[in-house]
Amino acid sequence: MTTPSSSSSPTNSEEGVCHIYNSGRSADCLGKQLDRVPWKQFPSTLEDIDLSYNKLQAVHADDFLSLPQLRILKLRYNNISHIANDAFKNNTLLEQLDIFNNSLQEIPSTSLTPLLNLKQLYMSNNLYKHATLAASFSKFVKLQVLSMGGPLVMGLKKEDFLPLKNIRLQGFAIKCSSNLSYYEPGSLAVIQTKQMGFDMAIDQRPTALLDMLRDLANKTFSVIQFRNLFEFTYYVEKKDLFQSLKDITAYQMIFHRGKFNENLLRMALMNLQVAPIKRLRLQYIDFARSPTFVDSGAGSSITDLALDKMDLWYISNPDILRFDWRFTWFNKIKELSIQYVYFNSAPCDSWLEMAGVKFLDVSNNRLKNDFIFNQRCNYKGTMPNLHSFNLSSNELTSLKDLSLLTKEFQQMQVLDLSNNRLGSAEYSRDCVWQSNITRLIARHNYFESEALGCLPTTVHYLDLSYCDLDKLHMTYFEKTTNLKELLLSGNKIKFIPSKWKSPSLQSLALDGNSFGLISKAFFQDMPQLSFLRAGNNPYHCTCELYAFIQDTMLKRKVNVTDWSWNYRCYHPEAFLNTFISTYFPSQVACDIRLVIIICVATTTAVILILMLICYIFDLPWYTKATYQIIRAKYRAHKERAAGETGTFTYHAFISYSHSDADWVRLHLLPCLENNRSPYRLCIHERDFMPGKWIIDNIIENIESSRKVIFVLSRNFVNSEWCNYELYFAQQRAMGKTFSDIILVVKEAIDPSSLPSKYCKLKKMLSTKTYLEWPEQVNQQVFFWEQLKSVLGKPTMTRERAQSVKSRTSSVGGVSVVMEEVYPAAVKPHTDKEAKPKKESNQRQIPVEAL
Repeated sequence: MTTPSSSSSPTNSEEGVCHIYNSGRSADCLGKQLDRVPWKQFPSTLEDIDLSYNKLQAVHADDFLSLPQLRILKLRYNNISHIANDAFKNNTLLEQLDIFNNSLQEIPSTSLTPLLNLKQLYMSNNLYKHATLAASFSKFVKLQVLSMGGPLVMGLKKEDFLPLKNIRLQGFAIKCSSNLSYYEPGSLAVIQTKQMGFDMAIDQRPTALLDMLRDLANKTFSVIQFRNLFEFTYYVEKKDLFQSLKDITAYQMIFHRGKFNENLLRMALMNLQVAPIKRLRLQYIDFARSPTFVDSGAGSSITDLALDKMDLWYISNPDILRFDWRFTWFNKIKELSIQYVYFNSAPCDSWLEMAGVKFLDVSNNRLKNDFIFNQRCNYKGTMPNLHSFNLSSNELTSLKDLSLLTKEFQQMQVLDLSNNRLGSAEYSRDCVWQSNITRLIARHNYFESEALGCLPTTVHYLDLSYCDLDKLHMTYFEKTTNLKELLLSGNKIKFIPSKWKSPSLQSLALDGNSFGLISKAFFQDMPQLSFLRAGNNPYHCTCELYAFIQDTMLKRKVNVTDWSWNYRCYHPEAFLNTFISTYFPSQVACDIRLVIIICVATTTAVILILMLICYIFDLPWYTKATYQIIRAKYRAHKERAAGETGTFTYHAFISYSHSDADWVRLHLLPCLENNRSPYRLCIHERDFMPGKWIIDNIIENIESSRKVIFVLSRNFVNSEWCNYELYFAQQRAMGKTFSDIILVVKEAIDPSSLPSKYCKLKKMLSTKTYLEWPEQVNQQVFFWEQLKSVLGKPTMTRERAQSVKSRTSSVGGVSVVMEEVYPAAVKPHTDKEAKPKKESNQRQIPVEAL
């Protein structure tokens, strides 16, 4: 039925019983319990109405009056007993009318008269008492299908179908009473049709069949069907009822329902041997042995029944297979189908007698292993022409037995084992198959992985769908070198083997399994793969999956046949039920080359930035200075451990640039050392220990001084060693207090102009009060008082022991003992590398002991 469109809502809100759809062209009123036609609801555009399975009792003149476009009208299975004469006067375009199974007592000829375009008319199973057609039926020249009659039609007369003599039908069916009373010869002679159907029982008049078949003589049919030929009794008379079959040409003859015994079946088959009929079907037949049947030997056997196909379906008694105690009637059948017969054995001679069978179908028979395979039978030379063998929908469990049964079927190429109970490892060992099997269908079984090794390896097509497989037996697939199409849908496969080699595989179905990862690496050893179906799996949406989809979609080397509606993300949770076609991870997350490039670039940038930071903030210098402190402290620790500890105690350590040495000697030292309460000051030109490392001297004397005075000037900023001394003083002050550091600004300095390595000095100049040297003489007295107050009272707590240094007078001269206290091994910077000036008033500083 056509899918309802957006305009499918009922057009009449009062009733709204029928479903109007297809843009107002179709109405579905099926099974609505209607007792009248809801014509008010119908739009005038309707072309198709289905009013079947309701409670309509009559068709009135105005029911379809407003529907001039009506082409299909279905009224079957109602209780219609009356149709108005002008019920269809405005429906001249009507092509199909179905009034099957109603209560009409007369054929509504007058009502049908306007329907000259009628092609299909179904009016059987009504309460007609006769089957005579009115002359108006001769005008239905477009009529193709006609079914008529009913259970009250007691017989057929010669004039019943005369109006149809010039009409060529595609199908004609007649139904009569189960107790046919009469049949006038020639009644069906005028019928010209391709398909003929009889629904009548001839229990009371068996010879009527002879007249019917004579009326069909010298005609050609595609199908002739007899329904309920003998409904209540078995035919036991000797008169041959099918003797006229030899004069009828038909592609297929069907016996549907009815009672057959050996006697009647033998009559039919004997005549079918000589009749030009290609196919025979016996379905829903009640078969019974004939008590009076006598086996007269080989002469009674059916040995020449040459049919393209014979179907034996739903037979009540499996004895029909050897109705005359032989199987010779199968000898020349090309295609034999035995379904729902439920036979429980296949005798050894049955395989021998089916020599001409090419297609054998024994599905749906509840067959077990021992029903179909008998170890005592010799199957060699049997079924020499068998090409296809269908054993599906049975109860078979042993692959080994099936291989032993079929290994002698030399021409067999197709084997269908679906819907059985095959696949246990116990019954799947030591299988020996013949080498011609190219197509194996084993879907809907219960295979263990090990059982795959018992399947034939010569197959080109293999269907293992819905077999509960949780993994693949790769040893088997390595042997199937000719495999071209493999179906593994609906299993429980958790992963795809990465080294799956199948050089000939062209089509692979993996949909409906349990694996979440798939990549092109899985199929790299399948060079011929062209079609892949892998939807409905719990996919992990990862870069690997994305790469596989992109590679597959762009290159089009493999056609993913079920893309994209059946592909959804299962993991991670954030992407649950997301269509994979809409999953686009970032390129950075998926391209390892890009990740490497970004990592390398980022690392390089970080290194360059660190190097720049180090350069800007002189981190190497600080590192080197810290290293020197550690080395100096370590050497001091070793000296103390060796008993060489000895320090002088100073009130202050003076740090200054060589360019400011005159100011220190001429102003600073005299003012602080030459007074009543002299301060003990440390300057490098006088007080550094000869022979020691410069760094050790700096650190040791800073550590031995209570205060550190920095004489700041532009020369100080440019001095490397002054920078060291400032840094060491800062390190000493850490954890103590920065009040030990006294800043004396000899020359005005802009803190913002200082190099970055003087960040601490910048901070101190911005946050700490410093002393500024005044150029005016009258202000210098106040400067010295401020400096002395900062230094505090000149009280000594310790004195240096075993000093070998010389002290110079505070007036100016330097010691003649040291030209420069820095060892030659370590060259100081320029301001302290310059040799001190020698003056006449130099004197030796006496050594003081503790």
